[in-house]
Amino acid sequence: MNRLDVGGRRPCASGSAGNEAPTQLPELVELAMLPRPPLPATRAEMDARGWDAVDVVFVTGDAYVDHPSFANGILARVLEAAGFRVAVLAQPDWRSAEAWRTFGRPRLFFAVSAGNMDSLINHYTANKKVRNDDAYSPGGRIGLRPDRATLPYCHRAREAYPGVPVIAGGVEASLRRLAHYDYWSDTVKRSIVLDSKADLVVFGMGEQAIVEIARRLAAGQTVKDLREMRGVAYALGAKEEPPADALVLPSYEEVKADKRAFARATKIIHQETNPLNARRLVQYHERQAVVCNPPSLPISQADMDRIYGLPYTRKPHPMYREPIPAYEAIKDSVTIMRGCFGGCTFCSITAHQGRIIQSRSPESVLAELKQMASQPGFKGVVSDIGGPTANMYQMRCLRPEVEAKCKRLSCVHPTICKLLGTDHGPLVQLMRKSREVEGVRKVLVASGVRMDLAQRSPEYLRELAAHHVGGHLKVAPEHTEPEVLKRMKKPEINDYKSFDEKFKRASVAAGKPKQYTVPYFIASHPGSDLNAMIELALFLKRNGYRPDQVQDFIPAPFDIATCMYYTGLDPFTGEEVYTARSLRDRRLQRALLQFFKPENYFEVREALMKAGRSDLIGSGCDALIPAQPPKAALRARMERANRSLIEGRFVHAIDQEGTTGRSAEKRSRPAATPGYRPGRRGARRRR
Repeated sequence: MNRLDVGGRRPCASGSAGNEAPTQLPELVELAMLPRPPLPATRAEMDARGWDAVDVVFVTGDAYVDHPSFANGILARVLEAAGFRVAVLAQPDWRSAEAWRTFGRPRLFFAVSAGNMDSLINHYTANKKVRNDDAYSPGGRIGLRPDRATLPYCHRAREAYPGVPVIAGGVEASLRRLAHYDYWSDTVKRSIVLDSKADLVVFGMGEQAIVEIARRLAAGQTVKDLREMRGVAYALGAKEEPPADALVLPSYEEVKADKRAFARATKIIHQETNPLNARRLVQYHERQAVVCNPPSLPISQADMDRIYGLPYTRKPHPMYREPIPAYEAIKDSVTIMRGCFGGCTFCSITAHQGRIIQSRSPESVLAELKQMASQPGFKGVVSDIGGPTANMYQMRCLRPEVEAKCKRLSCVHPTICKLLGTDHGPLVQLMRKSREVEGVRKVLVASGVRMDLAQRSPEYLRELAAHHVGGHLKVAPEHTEPEVLKRMKKPEINDYKSFDEKFKRASVAAGKPKQYTVPYFIASHPGSDLNAMIELALFLKRNGYRPDQVQDFIPAPFDIATCMYYTGLDPFTGEEVYTARSLRDRRLQRALLQFFKPENYFEVREALMKAGRSDLIGSGCDALIPAQPPKAALRARMERANRSLIEGRFVHAIDQEGTTGRSAEKRSRPAATPGYRPGRRGARRRR
């Protein structure tokens, strides 16, 4: 296998490199304690290395951060370690193809990703308003990537260098690889394979796939030769026949016209996500077919160790002068595993990372902690040791022969599978060893704790409460009502109550009686109507919870809950499901989660009256709001109305010249006198 060339010589990028086993990542030199400079992000940096060209140009919608929590950091380093020359084109100006010519024509391919998030979720709130910041951009600035970034990035790559293969990947591509519902346009859209015109779309985690693609293209194979790879989707020509073993989904035209067909397609797609038994899928879009191969197999612990042991600087590229909020949030965190077998219907983690847990060895995790502790500026506090969840480390099915046949989407719902290994012992040992690393004085757990699993290990709860919580622990019961929790694939609220009691007892025993849990809840999830949200608000009041942060359900592409939102059907049972589709209904549900805030008074009142629960208005024990609006509520309503006027929601939009777009003749007229004013003697309302 190729080793990382540490002497600056030209690494091997052809020949025998393409003949190695495609599922095995390359052996890497032990350089975890010797960070190397980040990959070139400018032409000057490429020239400084003496490179005449690069093998791969990695195009990303995020700022370039050489840290293993960022996809662009990991994939660039994995390619470098496999012996390829890589340049990173971060947040290019998509309005022309000029930026794509920065490093010249790549020898192998363009690798395109919208970033760590779907670009539309990154840009817009659940109420479809533009977000005020972008956590993955320098200074949190917005506007540095386009909507649906994968599409223009792929198109510009084609324009810059026709004939160079374009490989798309990342979360956005994964979740849009087949026909999908797009919340922001409220339409069913085609597969991103067709709209991006990418040669291949890599879905799921991409380390194995990107190395295999690079090696095989370097060996002289064509993109068509790569179509049998796991974890890729591609488009067939109009005259090409799909593979004979493929399972045919309802076509794009069918799922667009018939919501039951959309629900049926969703059910099939999610039943074919276990890489150990998934079948190849085909979906026609008119005469053209999109083929989606089975997902990639989970990577081994040895490969996980190699990936996270690469020589990251763990910092943003030096070209940035402003802080990158997402980096600031995770710079002192350590990923110990990936994947999630929870199967929550509103979460995309399982769809992207898979439900089979892939864990690092304790030695690998401790080596990263030692590297962090040795870096200047480290203050001794590890902000998080976890992953998609905090406590699924090294958990797997106890019967591999059953796992190979299993079609279950969640290993913990409606009950925890009896074949699931839930031993917290390896995690407890890792937590203890992490606290002993020289230079580390505190290791926090900020990833979400799976409460139903945690309660099976009193030892884990004791360790967590005594050493790994900084005052409060974030947990996610998500809702209180059984009907909603069933649609979410989440445990009943009693699970949270019992966990909360056990955590409090463990905190008291550890001499930390003031520690508490912070529950997170979601508004407007399919199945949740006003009555369900009122019951949730009553639960919050009776238990003294006043959540500062609440979540609005956002229908992300591919998710099962998104199918429920769009179709009004549970795709697995066929039952009708209530969904709050209007923005007004969604605002009412969100307001109920924070019924105690004066600025929400009028929305909460409207929701209670609409649901026939006026008994909750007044001074009763369970009353959510008083009978008369407080002064703060009136003031907040006035300020909101003034903001609406300033923002132009109720007046003509102001153009760049400071006019309303009227003709020059009308603009020259003197300003009109004030119109109708309530309280003025003799006032008459003008038409």
